[in-house]
Order: sequence, then structure tokens, then C-alpha cells
Amino acid sequence: IGYLPQGIELFDGTISENIARFGDIDPAKVRAAAEVVGLAELIESLPAGYDTLIGEEGAILSGGQRQRLGIARALYGDPQLVVLDEPNASLDVEGDKMLLNLLMQLKKRGATVVVITHRTSLLPAMDRLLVLTDGRAAMFGARDEVLAAMREAAAKRRQPAAAPPPVSTDPRTPIGFAGGPR
Repeated sequence: IGYLPQGIELFDGTISENIARFGDIDPAKVRAAAEVVGLAELIESLPAGYDTLIGEEGAILSGGQRQRLGIARALYGDPQLVVLDEPNASLDVEGDKMLLNLLMQLKKRGATVVVITHRTSLLPAMDRLLVLTDGRAAMFGARDEVLAAMREAAAKRRQPAAAPPPVSTDPRTPIGFAGGPR
């Protein structure tokens, strides 16, 4: 199982240790995880490479680099189930493209991927969608069916309200009130 929490926590240690989850480090798997998220070139340019200490919370890395490192950690060892919570929260446009491509690759290799996101840029990689409203399941099904239902619901909300009944200026017209005498 690979997991990326919404709030990425990196630990004071090396890049390799963080990717390998502070377990046994397999250099080939660490490099493969870094490559798939587009970090290998950056890491190899550092004086200590994969043995570079990243500092508390990944202090030497930018927000996008920390996000990519967290994704690499989630993918370390080719897990069959990957859960990504807001995986593109700190990614730029290039990072978003990398992530979409990565999700497509995971699907091709048969991994089950659960993505929690508010952004729509990852929807092309999704097969099924679960839409939550106020913490409850509002819609669930095939991506295209759910998106069509969402568009239909949005169109209905945009339709102008029915015109109110005409107002009479006749002083004898009754007026209704609720809540007691006037």
C-alpha cells in the first residue's frame, strides 16, 4: 500500500530514507520512484545525491519538490493500492501533467488508485467518481456519467427562477402572513 497524506510529512533524514519510508533502502527502487515523479535529475545534481539530508520537514526543498518526494514515497516498491490525498496541492502545471501521466501509468500496470481531490485536472485518469456533499455520498458511478449528472444539475441551478405571480394593486387583495397577527 502506498499513501500520500494531504499534509506531507517529511523527516529529517536523507532523500533515500524519506522515499524508502525509513525502511530497507533498495537504491534501484528509490531511483525508480524518483524518476517517475521527475525528481531524479534534481537529486543527482545535489552534492550528496540521494544521500542528501533534507532537513526538518524537507526544509531544503520547495513545496512542489516536497510534494513530488511524498508521491515518490507513496510509490516506492510498486504498491498495488495507492491512496493519494490532494496529490497536486503544491504542484505547478508541469507537476500536474506529470501526475496525470503517472496515474495513467499506474492504471496500465493494474494498480488500484484512490485519489481525493478538489481539482478537476486529474479526472481524465479516473474510471469512477464519488462526489461528497457535506460529508455524504451525493453521486457515485462511471466518471462520464457522474460528470454529465453534475453538468445537468449545474444547468438546472443556472436556470432563471419562475416569475413571481403578478402583484395586485387592488387594496382588497388578501395578503397572507405567517407567524401570528400583524
